[in-house]
Amino acid sequence: MKKIILGLMMGVVMGGTAFAKDNRVDGLRPDAPELAKPGEATIGVRTVSLVNKNQKDILKVKAGEIHPTYDRPLTLEVWYPSGEDKRGGVYKDVFIRDGHTKVDLHGQAVRDVKPAKLSKPAPLVIISHGYPGNRFLMSHLGENLASKGYVAVAIDHTESTYDNKAAFGSTLVNRALDQNFVLNEIDRLSKEKGHFLNGLVDTSSTGLIGYSMGGYGSVITAGGGVTKASVDYAWGAPDKTLMPMMAGAKEHEALMDDRFKAIVSVAPWGMNYGFWDAKGLSGVRVPMFFISGSVDDVSGYEKGTQAIFKNAVNVDRYLLTFENANHNAAAPIPAPTESWKPSKHLDFVPFEHYADPVWDTLRMNNIMQHFVTAYFGMHLKGEADKKAYLDLVPDSADAVYAVEKDGTFKPEHNYWKGFANRTAKGLKLEFMPKN
Repeated sequence: MKKIILGLMMGVVMGGTAFAKDNRVDGLRPDAPELAKPGEATIGVRTVSLVNKNQKDILKVKAGEIHPTYDRPLTLEVWYPSGEDKRGGVYKDVFIRDGHTKVDLHGQAVRDVKPAKLSKPAPLVIISHGYPGNRFLMSHLGENLASKGYVAVAIDHTESTYDNKAAFGSTLVNRALDQNFVLNEIDRLSKEKGHFLNGLVDTSSTGLIGYSMGGYGSVITAGGGVTKASVDYAWGAPDKTLMPMMAGAKEHEALMDDRFKAIVSVAPWGMNYGFWDAKGLSGVRVPMFFISGSVDDVSGYEKGTQAIFKNAVNVDRYLLTFENANHNAAAPIPAPTESWKPSKHLDFVPFEHYADPVWDTLRMNNIMQHFVTAYFGMHLKGEADKKAYLDLVPDSADAVYAVEKDGTFKPEHNYWKGFANRTAKGLKLEFMPKN
């Protein structure tokens, strides 16, 4: 009997390991909600290198001295609807959390294929990782969105990646600046003769997805000016270099861009450290969809993401909560198999950077894909039918699944649209309208 049990256990472990070794970013569970599945378009992907000239070199700033500048490089991964009937590709030599180990990730995108000829340009979605992270951390969203007719652009934020992690002050100052610069550059390239983005993307209808420090940047990009206290933090941005992001600052006002039509902010960092107050968050002017775990001990929940959600009073906003999930809720790809073992470069197993102790990562990815599809479909594509996927009983535990024998819904049925029976457990979706 013991041999039988051991054999079954080994089968489960080996089966799980075999799946993990695939390092796939395009997984779809059988219980995934309706809108999580990919769209009909095949996907292309290309890497684009940019340089943002004459930016403050935060790493070399010294108090009381003239702030030095440098040309800031940014690398992008760009997913787009493909013009070829090909599926499947590899993202080679991708760094994982330890900043030294390189792995291959597998998905649906095909490298450097020609773009599709669209009837009209596709909406743009910019994807912004955490500290540290990289442009592949949310590649499941890049692929999923491109398959649905978007151009998705993920940023490698210089001095904030696994292999290029530097002082935190650089991330504080540069995150929103990078997001806005990339929007402007994609707009420029969309009009450049001969560029693959020429005529492909419509930057007038742009969405932004930010996770953790990317979420921090997304709140600033949305209009949330930071507090004076955060500008003065000795451990923060040096010599008041965060002042242009302060509520009421002319530089912050000039950063606002009405091409951003909707923002998804996952576990945005900063509220729990006093980077915003009610006054600063009243400046948020772009509709927002927040996502958080209820026990997030990095960005905070009640005093973190939920507080930002409640105080962004001048826009319509949503908050999706994964009950008992921590900081890694929904955004990161499933942990690559190489991250499951200890690294001499970290004092924790890199697996912890991607995974959650309670929720399955792929399950959360699929749920996020579902809601991002509904939210951006409504705001960036004008798909009015997508609103039904957001008008839900706030606590899924209160939702009733009631079906007749012929499969039609009973009058009392109000279960979450797009979710099969029993599959919305542990989720809340709250909505607050603008004042």
